[in-house]
Amino acid sequence: MAESAPSLGRQVQLSFEMFTPLPDFGDMSLRDYQETMQRPFFSLAKKRVKPIHYLSPNGQVSVHVSANPHYGMATIWDADIMIFFASYLNEQRQRSNQLSPTIRVHPADIMKLIRRDTSGRAYERLRDALDRLQATTIKTNICAKGKSREVTFSWIDSWTQLIDERRNKVLCIEVTLAKWFFDGVLDQKSVLSVHPAYFDLKGGIERWLYRAARKHAGGNGPDGFTIGFDTLLQKSGSEQSAAKFKASLMAIARADALPELHIEVRDEKSANPKLWMVMRKDWDGTGKPPSPAPNSSAQTRPKRGPVSFVPPPSVDKADLVSPEEMAALVASTAQGFRVADAPGRAPARTPPRRQGNTAKDVIDPETYAAIRRDFPGWDLDVLMARFDSYIAKNLSELPANYSKRFYFFMKSHHQRNKHNLPRA
Repeated sequence: MAESAPSLGRQVQLSFEMFTPLPDFGDMSLRDYQETMQRPFFSLAKKRVKPIHYLSPNGQVSVHVSANPHYGMATIWDADIMIFFASYLNEQRQRSNQLSPTIRVHPADIMKLIRRDTSGRAYERLRDALDRLQATTIKTNICAKGKSREVTFSWIDSWTQLIDERRNKVLCIEVTLAKWFFDGVLDQKSVLSVHPAYFDLKGGIERWLYRAARKHAGGNGPDGFTIGFDTLLQKSGSEQSAAKFKASLMAIARADALPELHIEVRDEKSANPKLWMVMRKDWDGTGKPPSPAPNSSAQTRPKRGPVSFVPPPSVDKADLVSPEEMAALVASTAQGFRVADAPGRAPARTPPRRQGNTAKDVIDPETYAAIRRDFPGWDLDVLMARFDSYIAKNLSELPANYSKRFYFFMKSHHQRNKHNLPRA
């Protein structure tokens, strides 16, 4: 019987006394190498052997990725490990100019930073990922420092487990990074910050889209960046059909839950819809493109296509009441939220009476408990004030069931902003 292929990683036995303590990675800020963020360097599927071929529309940028038949192709989840090493090198560069592409690190430090568990099975998955990173072959003409030449490499040249022979325990792993990656990351302008919540994203397209959007929209302010679905499909290297890829992007846009990024679909009914991406810190929250600067002309500022804005979670029409009743509620806000009937008529519905000004006083107990359970970590008094401000500006949306409508408001707010909560 033929033996299975051996692991690409070597094991080396060392005495415990030879081991040098590893640095602390707990407070390391996350960085990603820009050149790998917007083009198809990684498989978006977990099992792929078909090569990736990418050529930019102008023919100037090429990427070719080949899988090893036994190990498969390095995936977008394996790229988390390269983000770890880019972050490590960026951190060490602040302290020393004498950096080496060979890095020693304990596997637990990698897995904790990229939000993986540290079980025995997780260590096996890490070793498999390192094997794929070493076995995958990339050929590209993208080179560090603006040099134009074709280069062929694997993400890591080698990796080794260093073992304490007395206790038969892994002390650390030693990884030698590809020169292409090492040289690129050392150029400080070539790395971008990554939000820790990125590692919580599950889907391959979702993960790739975050990295591409972070690269494209990061420095564009409120203008953001608009790109066609067809171009995104080409740049992602996805094996999905155009129709299925479009459906995937639409679903991601509807959820609008990418860390620190807001995305919207534009020209949805056209032959080639587009995705508008903007950093949330630069987004005004209206779902509309930025207004032209004063005295700007159509020649100096291109017109944007129609906006396809995804609203917050919908509610039943039965939850809405008339603008007159809305105005009555808003007008009564300063008076303890007690609503008087409009003179001369009996209201079709009576908005809920409020006995206090805190969320616990206003929201019915069951809904309040559900909000605390489903969306923990938020100051509900602050958010209720924001909700009332929104209602005051949108008189057509006075809720007959205030508690139920506030629950939907909290659901939308939590989905869009949960990655900004401090971790427990």
